[in-house]
Amino acid sequence: MTYSTTRAYISIVAPPLRSIPLHFSAGCFIGALLTDITYWRTAEMMWTNFSAWLLASGLLLGGLAALAALVDIFIGRLPLRGVGWLYVIGNIAAFLVSLFNAFIHSRDAWTSVVPTGLMLSVAATALIVINACLGWVVLRQRIGGLE
Repeated sequence: MTYSTTRAYISIVAPPLRSIPLHFSAGCFIGALLTDITYWRTAEMMWTNFSAWLLASGLLLGGLAALAALVDIFIGRLPLRGVGWLYVIGNIAAFLVSLFNAFIHSRDAWTSVVPTGLMLSVAATALIVINACLGWVVLRQRIGGLE
C-alpha cells in the first residue's frame, strides 16, 4: 500500500537591506515631530535641541537607507514597477522635507520651530505614513510573485 504525501513549500524572501536604517530614520523624524509639538506647548529650548539631534540622526540613517535602497534596486529586491516608483519618490520626498526642516531648526529661538519647523515635521510624518503603506504594497507584490 502506498501513501501519497503532499509537501508544503514556503517562499522565503530575504529582507531588504534598507529596512533597518529606514525604520530608525522614520522613528527619528516622527520623534522630531513629537519634540516640536512639545516645544510649541512649553517653549523650553531643550526640546529644540532634541529636535535638531533627531533630525540629524534621521538624515544620517536616511542616507544609509538610500545607499542600501540602491543596492536593493540593483539586486532586484526593490521592484521599480507601478507602486515601487511611488515608494522611492515618497522616500526621497520625506528625506528632502526633513533636510529642509533641519535647516529651519538651525535658526535661533521660537522661529526655529514655530510655525515652519512644526509644519515641515507634520509633512514629513505624513509622507512617512504614506510610504509605509506603499512599502507594504511593494512587499506584498514581491512576496506574492506579482513582480
